[in-house]
Amino acid sequence: MSLLEVEDLAVHFPITQGTLVSRTVGHVYAVDGVSLTIEQGETYGLVGESGCGKSTLGRAILKLTEPTRGSVRFDGRDVAALKGEELRKARRRFQMVFQDPLSSLDPRQSVESLLQEGMKAHGLTGGHARLQELVDAVGLPKGSLRRYPHEFSGGQRQRIGIARALCVEPDLIVADEPVSALDVSVQAQVLNLLSRLQAELGLTYLVIAHDLAVVRHVSDRVGVMYLGGIVEEAPAGDLYADPQHPYTKALLSAVPTPDPEAEDRRERILLAGDLPSPAAPPSGCRFHTRCPWRQADRCATERPELRQLEGAPAGHRVACHHAEAIKAGTIRPHEVDATLVDEAAGFPVDGPDHASSVQEILGR
Repeated sequence: MSLLEVEDLAVHFPITQGTLVSRTVGHVYAVDGVSLTIEQGETYGLVGESGCGKSTLGRAILKLTEPTRGSVRFDGRDVAALKGEELRKARRRFQMVFQDPLSSLDPRQSVESLLQEGMKAHGLTGGHARLQELVDAVGLPKGSLRRYPHEFSGGQRQRIGIARALCVEPDLIVADEPVSALDVSVQAQVLNLLSRLQAELGLTYLVIAHDLAVVRHVSDRVGVMYLGGIVEEAPAGDLYADPQHPYTKALLSAVPTPDPEAEDRRERILLAGDLPSPAAPPSGCRFHTRCPWRQADRCATERPELRQLEGAPAGHRVACHHAEAIKAGTIRPHEVDATLVDEAAGFPVDGPDHASSVQEILGR
């Protein structure tokens, strides 16, 4: 059963200019047309480069960021249409674990106060015994309830963030880079904790990360995001065993392997150029300016839909016009000219025509 259904979700941030009179001169297309479904009790991993829109997508799903268009249906109810008291009540069922545990915790509140705040906001009862159950469940030491966030290590602070999300008994937790700021040994502890809590409480996770190893370890399905859109989605095993999209191939080719001989033999795909600006995304396929398999037809003019490939396992969807031909080997990779970027402006110099028009609009 689907718990979360996201349809054509977009978040566009306006670019304004002027001091006395502010006018909109463009938009940053942080998320642009994302559709995905998360089943009850599963873990959906979302990966991609920094700046591709992963965190913005997670915040828009919980309506911490206002969507520009699209719908977010949680258990059949459109979250994007909720406002005021209805939204506050609905938020009990979906919570977020933030990337930086220190900045997301009030330094003036003790752990006990942090946990009680959420419970009181949703009318939940629970005394000291209930709070002690929460800190025990996430592996915090005795006496933690009386202490303040600065008295804990990074891993312990992340456990406080997880306990705060759990205190209102949610169904869905969006974990935004939950272990990126932690040591490797602590990462494993937090990931194992999330897996154990999911098994015990029947939780559903959306895990946002840029570490492919982390996502592979915890996810049932994985979505790969590039410049505001999902380019590939598949069960975790299928995606890592047989990536179909050129961008996914490049990402996985950059992951080191512990076997020196296998490391020397495997093909490494190096992408040319820089990530285009989300304020001036390329026309057609967003990845075509860096794609080694780019073709003259359709790639630069028509944005591909996320579709099920012929002969691929069920649920393996790819946004690429030529994915079948690439898999069959009838299209071979070729050299890609690097796209020059004006560092001061932040826009491609030799990119699509509309990139230069945005430069003109901004007066650069």
